Amino acid sequence: MQISAKVDYGVQALLVMAVAHEPMTVDELATDQSLPGKFLGVILNDLRRAGIVASHRGRDAGYKLARPASQITLADVIRALEGPLAQVRGMGPDATSYAGAAKHLQGAWIAVRASLRAVLEHITIEQLTTGEMSPEVAGLIADPDAWAVR
Repeated sequence: MQISAKVDYGVQALLVMAVAHEPMTVDELATDQSLPGKFLGVILNDLRRAGIVASHRGRDAGYKLARPASQITLADVIRALEGPLAQVRGMGPDATSYAGAAKHLQGAWIAVRASLRAVLEHITIEQLTTGEMSPEVAGLIADPDAWAVR
């Protein structure tokens, strides 16, 4: 799985908002994390349309989380910015079919999607701000093999 700059920047901005507790402008968010402001503006609009952030005008202008950080998962962010977690040729793995020697390939793609869900649907923005992950995710992070480059 490749994590795009769009998702990475979006998560960084959400983490800043989660600890700020007040609306922040695009420029403030971009400066805080050294992100490109115009691109971040596009990302925040996508997150707003998905109901993850809310924008405010006027004296307290800026963006803030639209719901508690404990209710926003990495999967929510990825789906809002990039679409489904796992696709095969632009469709869900459940919509694929294979014949002959490849007849079991669909099951592998289903397993990939399930494993992504098992992690991404269980890491919240709040957990990322505190570093307190679920035991399952903490176990994955602590596994030396997870850090091995292949």
